[in-house]
Amino acid sequence: MRRFLHGLPGVDAVGLEARAAALRTRSIKTSAKAHAIDLAISMIDLTTLEGADTPGRVRSLCAKALRPDPSDPSVPRVAAVCVYPDMVEEARAAVAGSGVAVASVATAFPAGRAPLSVRLADTREAVAAGADEIDMVIDRGAFLSGRYLKVFEDIRAVKEACARPDGPDAHLKVILENGELATYDNIRRASWLAMLAGADFIKTSTGKVAVNATPANTLLMLQAVRDFRAAGGRTIGVKPAGGIRTTKDAIGYLVMVNETAGPGWLTPEWFRFGASSLLNDLLMQRRKLRTGRYSGSDDVTVD
Repeated sequence: MRRFLHGLPGVDAVGLEARAAALRTRSIKTSAKAHAIDLAISMIDLTTLEGADTPGRVRSLCAKALRPDPSDPSVPRVAAVCVYPDMVEEARAAVAGSGVAVASVATAFPAGRAPLSVRLADTREAVAAGADEIDMVIDRGAFLSGRYLKVFEDIRAVKEACARPDGPDAHLKVILENGELATYDNIRRASWLAMLAGADFIKTSTGKVAVNATPANTLLMLQAVRDFRAAGGRTIGVKPAGGIRTTKDAIGYLVMVNETAGPGWLTPEWFRFGASSLLNDLLMQRRKLRTGRYSGSDDVTVD
């Protein structure tokens, strides 16, 4: 494992950051912008991950996921709602039959500092409660100390815990927590390790540290999934999370997906935004295109 991961090409940090910056300057026409806004809305994992979460807050979040703009039924639904494991059953009931998935963070999110048995129990309980997707965090301490096989085996074990005997298995999103991996080389290695271990998605971050999704680290992960599939692997999704708040940001990421991984990744099946505040800005920009004027922030529901 070490030989393979350290044999991956090194990352040209200057070139990576320059490419990410250049892609974000691309402009798109009004008709394409309208399509991009709807596509971005359909890719959102609408998220609440606070210690003060309540069943009422989760139900409110689910209502917004189903009807992002109550005054406009043409607005697409989001891809998923993302909650803590103890709120999965509440979310499942609220979105039942809608096509909106229920995602749950597990494995002692966000630190991941718990015995594997506890992390697996966390996962199994979320799946049993009805989670369609599990967002797990890797053991960054193990990864940074070079114990790659431990991280690989942890991911494999959580993947097995996503199995459901009476229905489709939950999809597994593996959170790398890029802000704690220190180098672009480490992000590339962690991406490949997660994909080899069975991840269905690789995700930038928990949203709970100082550095979360950035254009450069997301670009690097898109390159990894592209190269993994070209090498004979499966198609793997990418989910940037944390710090993506504006329509301009979201469209920049969509351009990056199209130009790097290809248009086949421009679907909620293979690309998601982990966000809470992004949806409101997308809705305001969508209304601006339709009416010619900006609405106020109080014209959209508060998350």
